[in-house]
Amino acid sequence: MTELGIKDSELEERFVLGSGKGGQKVNKTASCVCLKHPPSGIDVRCQQERSQAMNRYFARKELCDRLEEKIKGDQSRRRQEIEKLRRKKRKRSRRAKLRILELKKRNADKKELRKTPRAD
Repeated sequence: MTELGIKDSELEERFVLGSGKGGQKVNKTASCVCLKHPPSGIDVRCQQERSQAMNRYFARKELCDRLEEKIKGDQSRRRQEIEKLRRKKRKRSRRAKLRILELKKRNADKKELRKTPRAD
């Protein structure tokens, strides 16, 4: 937080009743954390854990990630991870597929040669 210039005094923090899965315990306790950073206008709501302290930590972490993405744009860590996943999922070209299939065929042929018994 200090790296991005966020001070605890700037944050508006509220604790609200949780909702969703978890039954009565979640709905009765104010473990959901709402953080607001007025200078940047970013709002974060976190209810990952049952513990209020852990939710405070995760909310601050999420706030830092969002602010970093807003400031740095394409160079932020989060954006780079998203781009990496996108490259992994991208469809391969026909040429690349043929190359991979050819490699697999060669390896299969090598294995087949190892199976055949030698005539000594």
